[in-house]
Amino acid sequence: MSASAILSFSTSFALIALSLGLLLTVARILRGPTLPDRVLGLDMLVAIAIGFIAVIAIRSGYNLYIDIAIALSLVGFLATVAFARFILARGLSPEAEKGAGEAPPAVQKARRDKPARRRHKGAR
Repeated sequence: MSASAILSFSTSFALIALSLGLLLTVARILRGPTLPDRVLGLDMLVAIAIGFIAVIAIRSGYNLYIDIAIALSLVGFLATVAFARFILARGLSPEAEKGAGEAPPAVQKARRDKPARRRHKGAR
């Protein structure tokens, strides 16, 4: 078996495995059940897209695809961080659901230390 045949078989197998992973990830995103599960699924889609780009770069021999995969990984990382901050800010994380209305300890301390605002006579 020659090296080109092994490379062709390996890239074909990788594309099939990535396609299966893509289908399972889309099913996970659609099924949910929570927003963090869906965000994790979207992060996995980015990782699978990077895998597709890398396999295509190997198959075609065009090295620019590797640079595109690196840029996509950076954008995917930033998107995941932004989604995580959004979930924490909105209080939609499972930890916030357990506490049901309780603020984090740092917020409770800030509320205690902050003096109450007084309304002026002219304020409505």
